Amino acid sequence: MSTPDPRRLPQLLYIEDSDESRALVRRLLSKKYIVLEAGDPLDGLQLAEETQPDIILLDHNLPHMTGSEAATRLRKMLPNTPIVIVSADLSNGARERALAAGAVGFISKPIDDDFEELVDAYFKGRVEKLDDVEHHMQAYQEELVQRLEDNIRQLSNTVEKNKYLLQQNERMFSMLERRHKLLETAARAGQMVTSILDMDDLLKHTVNIICSEFSFYYSGIFLVSEDQKWAVLRAGYAVAGRKMMAEKYRLPVDENSMIGKSILSQQAQIASDVAGEETRFKNPYLPDTRSEMALPLIVDMHALGALTVQSDETNAFTEEDITSLQTMADQIAIALNNAQLMSKLESANSEILRTKTFEAIATATGEAIHWVGNKAAPIPGSIKRVREDLNYLLALIGQLDGSVLKNGSVQAAVQTVREEAEAKGIDLKKLFDEMSVMKPNRLQALVSVESLFEDLEIAENSAETILSIKEGLIGPARQRNNAAVSLSEMISETVANMGLPDGVVEMDWSDDMPLAHVDARQVEQVFNNLIKNAWEAMNGVPSPKIFIHGKRDDNPNFVLITVNDNGPGIPKEIQEKIWVSFFTTKGGSGGTGLGLSAVMQIVDQHGGKIWLESEVGNGATFFVRLPVEK
Repeated sequence: MSTPDPRRLPQLLYIEDSDESRALVRRLLSKKYIVLEAGDPLDGLQLAEETQPDIILLDHNLPHMTGSEAATRLRKMLPNTPIVIVSADLSNGARERALAAGAVGFISKPIDDDFEELVDAYFKGRVEKLDDVEHHMQAYQEELVQRLEDNIRQLSNTVEKNKYLLQQNERMFSMLERRHKLLETAARAGQMVTSILDMDDLLKHTVNIICSEFSFYYSGIFLVSEDQKWAVLRAGYAVAGRKMMAEKYRLPVDENSMIGKSILSQQAQIASDVAGEETRFKNPYLPDTRSEMALPLIVDMHALGALTVQSDETNAFTEEDITSLQTMADQIAIALNNAQLMSKLESANSEILRTKTFEAIATATGEAIHWVGNKAAPIPGSIKRVREDLNYLLALIGQLDGSVLKNGSVQAAVQTVREEAEAKGIDLKKLFDEMSVMKPNRLQALVSVESLFEDLEIAENSAETILSIKEGLIGPARQRNNAAVSLSEMISETVANMGLPDGVVEMDWSDDMPLAHVDARQVEQVFNNLIKNAWEAMNGVPSPKIFIHGKRDDNPNFVLITVNDNGPGIPKEIQEKIWVSFFTTKGGSGGTGLGLSAVMQIVDQHGGKIWLESEVGNGATFFVRLPVEK
């Protein structure tokens, strides 16, 4: 018996979401028909239009629409093609509703031995008759109306969810844009350390940047006098600032002003509405102040002064403003402290050492700013894509026909979307016309909520990654919780958690080694950084070794820990620079230059001392002296 020519076989389209059912029909009918398959009714409609099959089989229980609904659409699309419902629905009226929808027949599941004969009969023209057509058509139409009402309810819920999502996205956009500005300002303040060596110029440029970037009414910087009794205004914005500077404006460091209180408490002070406290806030130079925030400038638990930010609006500062501006204030404090340290270095070191130190700081800070810029780069692109996606979603909502929306609230919501889009200059009709000519896969990509959330996540992760650098800048300045700590146990646990190869680290602890009086979390960071730096410095060394030794210091009030490696050592010309914020020898390999700066701050604030001894080719040894528990 000869094999039939596949090109002459009739085409049969089977729309069924069950893989097993499609496989069974394919096996039973593939000798007589070219079997086309679709697992979704929407895909089936498109495939039917493209292929013009000779007969169509439909499951009744399909996603997105019933088999009867699909049959009605297919009947209109292909009026001469027989359509057969294949269903396990044996409920009363199921067959009649299928025939009323446009099917020529109804085959019950499970599929049995007469399935092939039935399909052949329908293909050859068999049509099942429907008694009382008008009654069954009415039943089918009622079913369609019920499904339409269900779809409208779902659409209404979707509109409400999209409205909420739009509100959340707008809030997220605003937050990300403001955060981006805050980060730029913080980076610019850090950059000033490299470009402005004069303290007065540094302060003046700082207040100008704060006010110009965020449209604040006024900003000023106070520094504590040498006798610690006065907060002296050292920089003020615009005409008011210049007048107060000319009169050598100052405030007592006490509880009677926000500046004084922020310096004493080392905490931010906020007045959301100064109207009720005129006597406290009355300043003839700043008559329009309505809300104020005073932020302490703290380095190593010591307040250098305070930053005041004032607005001519009540409740002008959000919680995020407070957090971000405090981070910026901490960076300004570090910049001020670095400037003061630079001034001291000028008198203590030779001209060539000073010049090289400044060059190192400039390079390090430039690299840090470049790093921040790279991390911030995805944010504008993500926001742009989210705006585009939202516009297309709005265009879909705006095309809803108000006459079919029976819910008045839904009609009002759709109208609100149209009006607000028009107010923002968004041409919904133009966007919808563009969408109408797009390919289905392109259109689905444009209205993908998953894609929308992915872009938001990209922007959010980028912003959070940038903000994480603040931990390296202000982490050492956090309040300490000192207690008795066994450094031998702490360091042993730290080494174990680092996952270094066996045998790399050798530890030796003296029998008389005392407990230390320190903040366990901060001091753990010290030794984590030192051991990590030692390991990274030995990259390429054939037999890397790290030796850690602990004992009571020659001064019995201290315990001394040494961390030694057999790496290449640290050149003399950079041994002083490694303690400066943003200085790094790691180039583009990921270092931010904050590790050793933070280590020195932590040790200093504990009343201890850290120093380095190293020669090129003979490794490096870090000495850490910390107070003992008494």
